[in-house]
Order: sequence, then structure tokens, then C-alpha cells
Amino acid sequence: TYADNQEGVLIQVYEGERSMTRDCNSLGSFNLTGIPKMPRGQPQVEVTFDVSADGILSVSAVEKSTGKAEEIKITNDKGRLSDAEIEAMLAGAEKYKAEDEANRIRVEAKNALENYAYGLKSSLADEGEQGLASKLSTADKDAVTAKLNEIMAWCDANINAEKEEYEQKQGELEEFVSPILQQTATGGGGGGAGAPGGVPSASTAAPPAGVPDEASPIEEID
Repeated sequence: TYADNQEGVLIQVYEGERSMTRDCNSLGSFNLTGIPKMPRGQPQVEVTFDVSADGILSVSAVEKSTGKAEEIKITNDKGRLSDAEIEAMLAGAEKYKAEDEANRIRVEAKNALENYAYGLKSSLADEGEQGLASKLSTADKDAVTAKLNEIMAWCDANINAEKEEYEQKQGELEEFVSPILQQTATGGGGGGAGAPGGVPSASTAAPPAGVPDEASPIEEID
């Protein structure tokens, strides 16, 4: 999921060799609804692809905590590319290989920044005894919240920023919060300097679960 308390995901199925869905061929889509409300990235959605002997593609999605599932079947005569179109797509993938690689790297940098920011936001909301919120003064909590809001607003306004810009913003956020997090660790308690109370590190923040959307790599892949 890409937002807090998201109750559904759109599963889009494409065929093609390019890194962005806009450059691939859409085969169909379906919605998986009824996902329990959770922070961004926590729901686990498993997507499975299966091709039968007669060429029918079945795509299913299951939300693991509830078992809620949906499926789509795509036959050979339903929007599939011809042999000539496949050859043209393969040629295009080779022609734009460098551009696609640059897009992939840019999207990875975007996802890394957003995952770090949302992970920190989730930790900041944890009021439990071991949570980050209980270890921060009101002033520090307000300062980190304000910085997170600033970074998230920048992300929303700069969805096509370059890799270096995303990395610069992540470095800016880490530089801002690091002294505060180190103080909480030194003052007794979390999981080590710089990462108390379950705060994600930039190197270990996982990508959001679920299926890529317009902001994720297949356009975040897409």
C-alpha cells in the first residue's frame, strides 16, 4: 500500500520489456478491496501469475491477514500483442535501455526517501512504552513532525525529480533527525543510536507492499 489506512489496491497487469507501465501493453486490471486499515506498507498483498497449457494467464492477489482474494483471467485473444508487435517492443526496449535504467534508478531513490519518511512517521506515532514518541520531548516531536511534513509535501510536489534531488532530500532529513534520535538512544532506551523505537534506517527501509501504482517502478517500476 502507498497510503495510511488504504482499504484497497488496484492490480494492473501489463506485458512488455520496458521499465515503465506507460511504455508497456495493458492486459487488464482488478481491485482488491477489504484490506484492514494499517499504516502505509504494512498490509501484505501476494500477487501470483499462472499460465495454463492453453495460454490463459491467471493473475490472483491475496491480502495475507484476511485471506481476501480477487483474480483475473486473460486469454490469448484478449488484448495480447501480435508477433510483430512483440518484436517491435523488444527493439524499443533495447533502444531505450539507458533511459529505462535511469528511470529505474530515479524511482528507487524516490521510493527510498518516501519509505524512510513514512517509516519515521509511523514510529513517531507509536505512543507505547518502547515507542519513539514516548522518548521525545514535545519540542523534538513537533520539530521532527514539521520536518517530515515538509519533506512529504516536497515529494508530492516533485514526483518527477531527479535521483540526486531525492537523495539530497533524504540526506537532509537524516541529518535533521539523527541528533534527536541519538539523544533518545543515549538517554536510555531504544534499539541503538540513530534507530530507537523501531525507526527505519535508510539502508534497511523496505519498499511498500502491494502492487506498483503510478508512483511506484513499473511507473515506480512506475
